[in-house]
Amino acid sequence: MSAVASNPARQALVRALQATLGPSAVLTESGDLAAYAVDWRGRARGVPLAVVRPASTAEVAATVRLCAQAGAAIVPQGGNSGQCAGAVPSSDASQVVVSLARMNRIRSLDEQNNTLVAEAGCVLANIQEAAAAADRLFALSLGAEGSCQIGGNLSTNAGGTAVLRYGNARDLVLGLEVVLADGSVWDGLRGLRKDNTGYDLKQLFIGAEGTLGIITAAVLKLHPRPKSSATALIAVPNPSAALGLLDRFRAECGDRLTGLELISRNCFDILFKHIPRFTDPLSARYEWYVLAEMSDTLTSVDLRAIMESTLQDALESGLALDAVIAGSQGQAETLWAMRDEIPEANRRETPWVRHDVSVPVSRIPELIERGSQALRARFPDLRIVAFGHLGDGNIHFNASSALPAGAEDVIARQEEIYSIVHALVMTLGGSFSAEHGIGLVKAHEMARYKSPLELELMHRIKRALDPGGLMNPGKVLP
Repeated sequence: MSAVASNPARQALVRALQATLGPSAVLTESGDLAAYAVDWRGRARGVPLAVVRPASTAEVAATVRLCAQAGAAIVPQGGNSGQCAGAVPSSDASQVVVSLARMNRIRSLDEQNNTLVAEAGCVLANIQEAAAAADRLFALSLGAEGSCQIGGNLSTNAGGTAVLRYGNARDLVLGLEVVLADGSVWDGLRGLRKDNTGYDLKQLFIGAEGTLGIITAAVLKLHPRPKSSATALIAVPNPSAALGLLDRFRAECGDRLTGLELISRNCFDILFKHIPRFTDPLSARYEWYVLAEMSDTLTSVDLRAIMESTLQDALESGLALDAVIAGSQGQAETLWAMRDEIPEANRRETPWVRHDVSVPVSRIPELIERGSQALRARFPDLRIVAFGHLGDGNIHFNASSALPAGAEDVIARQEEIYSIVHALVMTLGGSFSAEHGIGLVKAHEMARYKSPLELELMHRIKRALDPGGLMNPGKVLP
């Protein structure tokens, strides 16, 4: 007998949800629930009581009210592409997953105000396309943009490859609509760049991973669409040289530098092994690479000439060893696709202990050198893959066994690996979570590295907005 069938209160809640939203919007069969019960990495699994798929803010509010009355916890879920299990329900069939996928409308686009209002279930790539159709740019860009949803992006304060120029997700939001824990709806959909009327409430919900309320819509900030760009893959001697190259780019092109990514050689080796449509753009092998892009809204600026001049100086000074500049937009897209597919290639290779950490940009070389030494001193057969957003200090510093037989042993000892890397990150003035959020995976790290006062302040906010503790319990806060 299932947990639902044997529990009259849970049966009553499911019937109430079906009566309110319609039977087709409330999934209860195990086959229908499976995709909503596991995280992208396949390492965290739960058993939802039901999956509710509302089509409007009013239906989200009704769902939350019914769950609050029944004392049932709610797990908001977007594209379920997160890496910290922040949208996975518990395993006791007591929590209701609220999928925002059907709330996928773009409500409006104001070209003069440079804003777009999107519902939480809008896929990020669709928002980008809608902005581009209006000759605008929505600057949030990440590898999962074809499947992730904007509600999840905001709930985790997603970063991506354009943070260097445009900022994190929270920098791209002007207003929110949020269903609170009692089912009331806060309408904060104001497209204002100046609104000095008290607390900035929207920032409470951005990065909160659904623990304070459910984001149902957002006013997103648009930018002028770039008309020209230049992209290059550059081989560098080491991360210190990559940092010097970043300084050189900034001096030569200023805020035209849109993104600058650091990639270790073994990232490419794994990529070419598992995704064979990609081939090495350079004829020789190098240990480290930088992927750099400049962009401008003007066509009169010769970005390729700036790129060539900057790289020539870098080659002569020893900051660069080799380089290839994309000769077309298609070639530039291929270079970025290579970068974006690194996480997927890693996933196919072997289980990894993944670190999403940030440090001051100036300390990235120290993080990589000291982190590698510390891990290999403790685990001699460890293989380290380092890549990420050099320009904003966010490095994905992942570890697995170099020996196939040792992969599961590494995963079994992942807490020891986490502690080595995270302790180093904190001594370097960094953060153990840069852009992937906390979820279930890192909640215990909050207690380890956040001060008692910080944690108490967060718990006060949680109690004020969700006194019943029903909004995505077990996530973020220990």
